[in-house]
Amino acid sequence: MGNRGMEDLIPLVNKLQDAFSSIGQACNLDLPQIAVVGGQSAGKSSVLENFVGRDFLPRGSGIVTRRPLVLQLISATAEWAEFLHCKGKKFTDFDEVRQEIEAETDRVTGANKGISPVPINLRVYSPHVLNLTLIDLPGITKVPVGDQPVDIEQQIREMIMQFITRESCLILAVTPANTDLANSDALKLAKDVDPQGLRTIGVITKLDLMDEGTDARDVLENKLLPLRRGYIGVVNRSQKDIDGKKDIKAALEAERKFFLSHPSYRHMAEKMGTPRLQRVLNEQLTNHIRDTLPAFRSKLQSQLLALDKEAEEYRGYRPDDPSRKTKQLLQMVQQFSVDFEKRIEGSGDQVDTVELSGGAKINRIFHERFPFELVKMECDEKEMRREISYAIKNIHGIRTGLFTPDMAFEAIVKKQIIKLKGPCVKCVDMVIQELINTVRQCSNKLECFPMLREETERIVTCHIRDRESRAKDQVLLLIDVQLSYINTNHEDFIGFANAQQRSSQTNKSQSSAGNQVIRKGWLTINNISIMKGGAKEYWFVLTAESLSWFKDDEEKEKKYMLPLDNLKVRDVEKSFMSSKHIFCIFNTESRNVYKDNRTLELACDSQDDVDSWKSSLLRAGVYPEKTTTVESETTTTSDNFSMDPQLERKVETIRNLVDSYMAIVNKCIRDLMPKTIMHLMINNVKEFINAELLAQLYSTGDQNALMDESQEQAQRRDEVLRTHQALKEALMIIGDISTSTITVPMPPPVDTSWMAGSSGGRRSPPASPTAPRRMSSGQRPAPRGAPPPPNRPGPLGPFNNSADSPQAPSRPNRAPPSIPSRRPPPSPTRQAPP
Repeated sequence: MGNRGMEDLIPLVNKLQDAFSSIGQACNLDLPQIAVVGGQSAGKSSVLENFVGRDFLPRGSGIVTRRPLVLQLISATAEWAEFLHCKGKKFTDFDEVRQEIEAETDRVTGANKGISPVPINLRVYSPHVLNLTLIDLPGITKVPVGDQPVDIEQQIREMIMQFITRESCLILAVTPANTDLANSDALKLAKDVDPQGLRTIGVITKLDLMDEGTDARDVLENKLLPLRRGYIGVVNRSQKDIDGKKDIKAALEAERKFFLSHPSYRHMAEKMGTPRLQRVLNEQLTNHIRDTLPAFRSKLQSQLLALDKEAEEYRGYRPDDPSRKTKQLLQMVQQFSVDFEKRIEGSGDQVDTVELSGGAKINRIFHERFPFELVKMECDEKEMRREISYAIKNIHGIRTGLFTPDMAFEAIVKKQIIKLKGPCVKCVDMVIQELINTVRQCSNKLECFPMLREETERIVTCHIRDRESRAKDQVLLLIDVQLSYINTNHEDFIGFANAQQRSSQTNKSQSSAGNQVIRKGWLTINNISIMKGGAKEYWFVLTAESLSWFKDDEEKEKKYMLPLDNLKVRDVEKSFMSSKHIFCIFNTESRNVYKDNRTLELACDSQDDVDSWKSSLLRAGVYPEKTTTVESETTTTSDNFSMDPQLERKVETIRNLVDSYMAIVNKCIRDLMPKTIMHLMINNVKEFINAELLAQLYSTGDQNALMDESQEQAQRRDEVLRTHQALKEALMIIGDISTSTITVPMPPPVDTSWMAGSSGGRRSPPASPTAPRRMSSGQRPAPRGAPPPPNRPGPLGPFNNSADSPQAPSRPNRAPPSIPSRRPPPSPTRQAPP
């Protein structure tokens, strides 16, 4: 095998990969890809084969590589190859690999020189390679042949650019020695994507095919047309050698003899040849690995620190120890009790910042959802007055009453009190659901013991359901107590004498509270037309008299102010395309609410926000819309309903009395409901968990079965211990790698402006008659490293003064020179004019 340089790095990388594999992680070193770029017949495939040490790529005239070949080298104990399009088939004969590449190329591109950007993926497993990716790209051509399209050059360039633009791709810019280096398309492409030359290595091939008396010494010494990483010369096998089955080992030996025996290269033979190219790439890979190690070390150290405490607990852990199970059962139940109490009572540690839960949600139920449900059951004003008038008339019977009957007041009040049962029972249901959700959240810490978790949830949930019936009985008892006696002597009750004055007093109190701010927050106006910008978010301010919105929460630029008179609220069905929850405000007199809109649709991020805003609007006197099932019948009855002035005064009096007394009842119920639920349910459940849960668990049967850990927990424990140990070993290996490898510094920058010139590879005309020509064998160039003559621009633009320059004006028809040569002294007639 020819790739001895990289073999030195194989044990190092394998150790690192084994360290990561032992903890179940990928060793994401992201080793660079190596792309071989050059013109047709530049020797790219031969350079690529030298990395593998096998002769496996197609040969012939014209474009041989017509599809990108992505070659993945994978270190293994045996040697074989496989294609992505032939999964499961192993190729041990590399002649068959070549035949398969040719067949697969023809299958996609045809047999008449067509090209395709679809890559062929080949994996080569060998004990003599590193895990690298090599890419053989089609040679750059300018003239289409066969079935090739007219824009063949552009297509190949775009195909090459797809690979070499990646920052992790090393570029081997291959140029034959018998062509003009300044016009090298490979170097031009490399310059476009790597202007600093950090990942470009020049490769000069076919040094053995140069004309007699010429050489590429100045180029290989990086003095003419310099690159930051310089040039490396290689001698590949000729077509005759390939046809004669000359193996790569013999070719490498012949290459070495060539450099040692050639008078122009013998002084730098150690810096030339395929082994040198492999060593340069090996240095680059080693540098890359060393640069990657600090991030890996930091990652491993943080993982080790996170596992230290848990691994310490698991050391010496005996799953079947009865004493351990008993102790752990006590700890688990105690922790469950503490977690439940923290979620209900609130705690500063482990605060949920995403949503409300536990006690906070129950608090919202008590003070926002429940009052809202109470108001929702209030009947329509016209319906209330109609019921009062019917009650008055039915009480008087055939007689015409002179006084307002108090029995009508009691009948209407009791009917209203009975309606409170629905909201009260619903409040209990909502609290129960939240308690059950809290129990499930607290039991998540018991998931490593499935039986314990299941039994804990079952016991506590059964107790909550048992308390549910008692709480509902008590709540209904509160309503029955209110029904049993109508206390008209209550200090807050206005009485018959003051009933007529209540309306004016209410109006005054409302006007005095006009500037009271009830709520502020962001809402989205949903029904703005697309022509006017679509839905927009504004800062809303709700007071007792109006709803205003501003551009932002600084409240400097007011957009609109909406009075609350004759407004009501109703729900809007959530649209299919929207994630928002919507409610709308409308005018009961069918007037426009906002500009030309009959309704104002407001959107919130969650249903809880909608309920909260509706509760706030309720406090401001904006009530929810009442849905009626017999709307037509009600409308007909109300249209025919009329009262005489005396009856209307009686109805108004009783209406004010009902409002006054129901305000007292609602105030009492809103105060007693949270207290009743807290006493009969929440506090009772907390006491049950603290005092009786453990006893209930012991009474269920085998305590050892309760503490049988789940399979996942056993795997977790083993994984933690194994990972902790492997992390320690990995850190030690990384330390060894850091001390056993040497970083090769990046070469200093060079002036590569000679590559930045005109398109199409055409050389610019000389700017000075003093431009030098190719040197003869009798001439020696300027001393090595001497500064170039002044005022000498590069052939491709303002880039490099030491670059290969064009011919003098006296030789305008001469072809561009090849790599500077050493030929016999030219005749005087061919000398450039002074």
